[in-house]
Amino acid sequence: MPGSRSTTRAFLLLGLVMLFWAGNSITGRAVRSDIPPFTLAFGRWLIAVAVLAPFAARRLWAERAEALAGWRWILALGFLGIVCFNAFIYSGLRHTSAANALLLQASIPALVLVLDRVMFGGRAGALHIAGVVASTLGVVGIVFKGDVSALATLRLGAGDALILCGVVVWGLYTVLLRKKPPISSASFLLLVFMLGALAMAPLALWEWGQGMQVAWSPRVLAAFGYVGVFPSVLAYFIYNAATAQLGAARAGQAITLMPLFGALLSALLLGETLEGYHLVGMALILAGIVLSALALVRRRAA
Repeated sequence: MPGSRSTTRAFLLLGLVMLFWAGNSITGRAVRSDIPPFTLAFGRWLIAVAVLAPFAARRLWAERAEALAGWRWILALGFLGIVCFNAFIYSGLRHTSAANALLLQASIPALVLVLDRVMFGGRAGALHIAGVVASTLGVVGIVFKGDVSALATLRLGAGDALILCGVVVWGLYTVLLRKKPPISSASFLLLVFMLGALAMAPLALWEWGQGMQVAWSPRVLAAFGYVGVFPSVLAYFIYNAATAQLGAARAGQAITLMPLFGALLSALLLGETLEGYHLVGMALILAGIVLSALALVRRRAA
């Protein structure tokens, strides 16, 4: 069936997005001693603007009337999904563990379901809810290394509060994407990437004023190139398009794939070992996404 094929394609593309974003985390961790965090974020959005501008500038000029008419939603979405989310996550990771950050981000699918229900009256079926629960349990299993008793040792602090703010912001961005003005994806992303670069510039300048400098090397140049293209231009294009096709709740659920890909990339690139709990967590995450996809196919068929 054409509908089921397009749904499957959208979920697979979302998997590619999460692979890119997991790679972003691995890259940031690999160069954390060479690039200050806000400088990395500023370079990411500046490179994204430079890559996208030659293809999108003319289209944006042709759509300037529509863009001006919808400037409030462009500003709101760019502020939420580009500026606030990255600022909260980067800042939070300086004061909390990666495990805590992953665990808190695993709440995004459930939060998107709630926000979609409250703000737009969206209804999730039992099969979809079961899928969200399975995926979330898979993330919990990976984060706590299969040891449920580790939940008792969980401690939350200021860094976790910042991560939680980022989670709420991303949930809002995902749900509110339906309010994107009727302009092309290229025009929209060029505008929000420009907003991200402008917002991160003062923070990068502050880092430079504190004496934090970039230790330039071929590896650092490659890191800037990667974060500017793959988790930025390509990932946001795909995520926004998939959200429009699948709906906010199912697109938000894809975030549970990040720890799965993070574990695989850490094993491949950083020499870390894959354990049994990784495999169980992966199975639960994938089972949850399959359940959500089946729910969507059944709903459309009905």
